[in-house]
Amino acid sequence: MTITRFAPSPTGHIHVGNLRTALFNYLIARKAGGTFILRLDDTDRERSREEYVEGIKRDLDWLGLHWDRVERQSLRLDRYRAEAEALKAQGRLYEVFETPTELDLKRKKLLNMGRPPVYDRTGLSLSDADKDRLRAEGREGYWRFLLEHERIEWTDGILGDISIDAASVSDPVLIRADGQVLYTFASSVDDTDMGVTHIVRGSDHVTNTATQIQIIRAIGGTPPAFAHHSLLTGAKGEELSKRIGALSLKDLREAGVAPEALISLMARLGSGVPVGLASLDELAESFDLSRFGASPTKFDAEDLWPLTRERNQALPFDQVADRIAALGVPADQAERFWRVASQNITRLEDLADWWRIFSEGAEPQIDPEDADFVAQAMALLPEAPFTDATWGDWTARVKEVTGRKGKALFMPLRKALTGRAHGPDMSEVMPLLRVVKARA
Repeated sequence: MTITRFAPSPTGHIHVGNLRTALFNYLIARKAGGTFILRLDDTDRERSREEYVEGIKRDLDWLGLHWDRVERQSLRLDRYRAEAEALKAQGRLYEVFETPTELDLKRKKLLNMGRPPVYDRTGLSLSDADKDRLRAEGREGYWRFLLEHERIEWTDGILGDISIDAASVSDPVLIRADGQVLYTFASSVDDTDMGVTHIVRGSDHVTNTATQIQIIRAIGGTPPAFAHHSLLTGAKGEELSKRIGALSLKDLREAGVAPEALISLMARLGSGVPVGLASLDELAESFDLSRFGASPTKFDAEDLWPLTRERNQALPFDQVADRIAALGVPADQAERFWRVASQNITRLEDLADWWRIFSEGAEPQIDPEDADFVAQAMALLPEAPFTDATWGDWTARVKEVTGRKGKALFMPLRKALTGRAHGPDMSEVMPLLRVVKARA
């Protein structure tokens, strides 16, 4: 069975980069009829927050990315300890004591010598007496994984054949001095225990994947199939990370972006497949990792608005009835209101503006050269309530009296009644219009 996972840290809100990872893993699982796991990487006790756990769930649920089960790394600490002890017994996990300052000096020295800044494995030569002395000096030990110096190879689902010389990579730190298990180790144990078969994540994890392959094999597991998607940039190629605060899913949702617009764009961005509105089922059926490339992928949040407009304008009345009722639209006018306003909105929140115009009247826009004409026309406007025939009858009478016709007749009247130069057919607007401020 195909098993995928999305493993966010609940230390903040999900942003569009996270979404790409979550969506790809979700689509792979759904296409294969497999299992999609939401796995919370919450071992960082200081930064993990329940409010972010709930926020992650809320964001995924909003998008329709429903998980089959939830796992929490904070509930699996005993498993990590057990595997750590086994690796220590194998000699694959060794204790080190260098401070960050000492490591930085070592890195700089190696770079000055023209050598790669790879950890020199000083910790391997420490005797028990050396370790006791260091602890007595106030040093705190932490643990590194001993990489086998060989080439680590796999066929990546997006990048193709990958080969990394483990000798060019520092032995990764797996356990901090305070006992906190780091992502590289906890994730390897989880992926093995949970039978994860496919992992898609950002290309910045490629080196991390190489070390995890060795860790998984060291604990007796079989590495899953890996794929690394390109990283997103801004519309001009700038680093997206600098703008993440404005691109969280929470912010996009609150701005009125439609969930279908977001998943449709993110599922096909960078694949060469034209972007258009599609359901999750449709996206899953056609999803193919091989269509995606390694080059950075440009993301422009403005591209979400045409898709949002298309989705919202196509909604049937029953899906917006409660929202319309909440605006105060009378039940007998609700469907007419939706029919009239729907083709002139981008966000569903825009409906409130249209109802305000109809129920409270719009601030008229009257060009100076049209002031006398509008005043003359308003004197000819019958009293509300208006009917389907009001606009045609009224404009015919105004044309007869003033001699104006075409755009010179209709545009000033539209702007006077709605405060806008564009909008629904005015014959449809009039029966909904309760107040005309332009009469004043």
